[in-house]
Amino acid sequence: MNKTNAMPTAESLNQVQDLEQGKQAGWREYIAISKTGIVMSNLITTFAGLYLAAYYTGTTLGSDPLTALLALLGAAFIIAGGCALNNYIDRDIDHIMERTKDRPTVNGQLSGKQTLTYGLSLSIAGTAFLAMTTLMAAVIGLAGLVTYVVLYSMWTKRTTTLNTIVGSFAGAVPPLIGWAAIDPGLHPFAWSLFLIMFVWQPPHFLALAMKRSDEYKAAGIPMLPVIAGFAVTKRQIIWYVAALIPVSLLVADFGIIYTISAVLLGGGWLVLGLAGLKTKDDLKWAKHMFIFSLNYLTILFVLMVIVHMF
Repeated sequence: MNKTNAMPTAESLNQVQDLEQGKQAGWREYIAISKTGIVMSNLITTFAGLYLAAYYTGTTLGSDPLTALLALLGAAFIIAGGCALNNYIDRDIDHIMERTKDRPTVNGQLSGKQTLTYGLSLSIAGTAFLAMTTLMAAVIGLAGLVTYVVLYSMWTKRTTTLNTIVGSFAGAVPPLIGWAAIDPGLHPFAWSLFLIMFVWQPPHFLALAMKRSDEYKAAGIPMLPVIAGFAVTKRQIIWYVAALIPVSLLVADFGIIYTISAVLLGGGWLVLGLAGLKTKDDLKWAKHMFIFSLNYLTILFVLMVIVHMF
């Protein structure tokens, strides 16, 4: 008898049931699909938005710690919720990629229903927390969530190389959330922070896409390195890094220390990027570009806060 037409055994039916219902999942599995690394890095930029908004409105976070706490909790919950919903959407392809094959949504520790319920619950709670600060913060958070889950995860991620740009809109929202929690009018500096985050993300994620190009190709995800190749991707990365230098100086009013640091950080990243035009080891170059991008963002936003403390 052809095996594809054979009746399912009791054992195979039990395996399917385990995947559908989920095993006894503990908090570790839920933490895993929350992508705490992403949450923490985004909270740095959220806090920067909070702190700077308080500074430029003549207040301090210490004068209203509850608002700051609700903003950070709201941002953390809505980002974690979006990550969980992304896991729910991608569970049909995650088993193909090395970096996602051990997710609880792939190995059966969490069922689709559990993941969806968790993601929606976090998203709703995060939106509610943000609404307790200002309505604008909640609207911005919800807009970022919809962009990430619907426009990116459900649509453009699997249809176009422009997925990186669409995802960048959602990824640039955290500092706006923080600022709006204090100042819903959104000072021009708030939009400058958004723009810095927006331009930073394509070179960051394109470097990652180069590192994982074989996995994306196997999963049918049309990332730029898969569709256009490494040479085109490297040029795109370099152009974005070059554009980020003047964009980072939109907030040159933050002072000479910030300005010099932003130029040096951006210049260093650009030099590293240009070196990629001659390198023979594209994957090693992409790894270095990815690591530099993480350090760049962390240092830049932490510095924004520090220069306003003195």
